[in-house]
Amino acid sequence: MVSFQVNGNPVTFDGEGDTPLLWVLRDHLHLRGSKFGCGIGQCGACSVHIDGRVRRSCVTPVSAVSDKTVTTIEGLAPDDERLHPVQQAWIEEDVPQCGYCQAGQIMAAADLLSRQPDPSDDDIDAGMTNICRCGTYVRIRKAVRRAAELVREGV
Repeated sequence: MVSFQVNGNPVTFDGEGDTPLLWVLRDHLHLRGSKFGCGIGQCGACSVHIDGRVRRSCVTPVSAVSDKTVTTIEGLAPDDERLHPVQQAWIEEDVPQCGYCQAGQIMAAADLLSRQPDPSDDDIDAGMTNICRCGTYVRIRKAVRRAAELVREGV
């Protein structure tokens, strides 16, 4: 049995320890914001935070999160009344096209900004390794810059 926290709530999983975290989140906890994309940790559609750092949940065995804190897109906002600054910037900059990869993109951007609060374009390009098949990279970069502004403004 694996015990851990998801979005501030204690959970246990009584299955195989090598089950990918993504499937535990989606199939057992019914948190479907994290998406299955490639299954090999390359595309980033499945990105979540584990102890505050972005990780690809499709290649993370659930046993690796024992006694850790997992945050999904559903738990990223600080409360039910406000969006996370990255989520707000994504809306303001109209980032999504098809939207499939966007939860993972947002989780990656939130992690980037937690480490680099004022990233350059090069920092954004290096830090945002998720794949967007629609090619919204220009809007993603603009939204990351906007989110950094929102964080500085205390939004």
